[in-house]
Amino acid sequence: MLRYSLTKILLLPEDIQHLVFLINLIHANNMVSELTEEKLKDLKLKANYARELVIEMLLEAGSGHTAGSLGMADIFTAFYFHILRHDPKNPDWPDRDRLILSNGHICPIRYATMSMSGYFPVEELKTLRKLGSRLQGHPHRTALPGLETTSGPLGEGLSQAIGIALSAKLDKKDYQVYALTSDGEHEEGNIWEAAMFAGKNKLNNLTQVIDRNNIQIDGNTEDVMPLEPLKAKYEAFNWWAIEIDGNNIREFVDAIEKARSVIDKPTVIIADTIPGKGISFMEKDFIWHGKAPSAEEAKKALEELKILQSKIEQE
Repeated sequence: MLRYSLTKILLLPEDIQHLVFLINLIHANNMVSELTEEKLKDLKLKANYARELVIEMLLEAGSGHTAGSLGMADIFTAFYFHILRHDPKNPDWPDRDRLILSNGHICPIRYATMSMSGYFPVEELKTLRKLGSRLQGHPHRTALPGLETTSGPLGEGLSQAIGIALSAKLDKKDYQVYALTSDGEHEEGNIWEAAMFAGKNKLNNLTQVIDRNNIQIDGNTEDVMPLEPLKAKYEAFNWWAIEIDGNNIREFVDAIEKARSVIDKPTVIIADTIPGKGISFMEKDFIWHGKAPSAEEAKKALEELKILQSKIEQE
C-alpha cells in the first residue's frame, strides 16, 4: 500500500479546495484493501481453521486460555490476512504496522494466525507451553519473530503501544500501531493513565481494540468491577470511540477504515465478542477463561467447528 507525504501541500485557512484535497488524500492512503464477498468468505474460513488450531494446541498443552482465544479469532484473522502492513519473511521490516497484545494469555489465537500467515511452521503450534518452546503461555518478544513486545502483567500493553506510536510520530513514520486489550484489564489503573496520555497527545496513529467479552477469571466483568459506560469514558479522555460486533469481520474492517480517517485523536474500537465463539458448550461461560479442553471436549469442539466450516463453504 502506498502512502504519500503531505509535507509539500500548502494549506491556507481560507483555501477550501486544499482542505478537501488534504482530507481525501489522507483517507485514500490509509484505507485497507477492498473486502469483497469472496475475500470475506476466505477470512471466515481462516478464522474457523484458526479456532481448530487453538483447540488442538490447548489439548496438547493441557493448559491455557480457551474462551478469549476463540472469541478473538475473527479479529486476529482480519489483522493478519487483510489489515496489517507486514511481511512474515521480513518480520523486522521498519515500515511494518505494529500489533501489541496486552492480554497475552490469549496468545494461542495469535500464534495460530501467525503460523497460518507464514511466520513459523503450523506444526510448531503443538509445542505450546512446553519446556524450551518458542510458544510460551504469554508471548516472549525475543523468542519468536513477529512479536513486538513481551506481555504478561495485565494493563501494560496500552502504555507500550503508546510509546511506539509516539516514537513513530517523532521519527515521522507512517506505520499504524494497534493495541489489543481485554475488558477485564480495564480494572487496572495503568490503562487509564495511558488513555489520558494518548488523548492529550492526539495519537491518531494508535488504535486500541478492546475485547469486550464480559468475562474474566472470577466471573462476569460487570459483577466483579462494572466498566460501563465504557465508550463514554474513552470519549471523555479525548478518544474517538466506536462499538461493534467483534465477531463480524466486515464490521471490524469498516471500523479500522474509519479509525484511519481520524486525524486529531486516538481511536478505541470496543469489540463485543462471544467468549468461546463457535463452540456451543463454551460460549459465554467464564469457566473457559483459563481452562483447556479434555480429549472428549476437544473432540466435540472440533466436530462443531467442522459443521461451521461446511456452513461457511455453502454461503
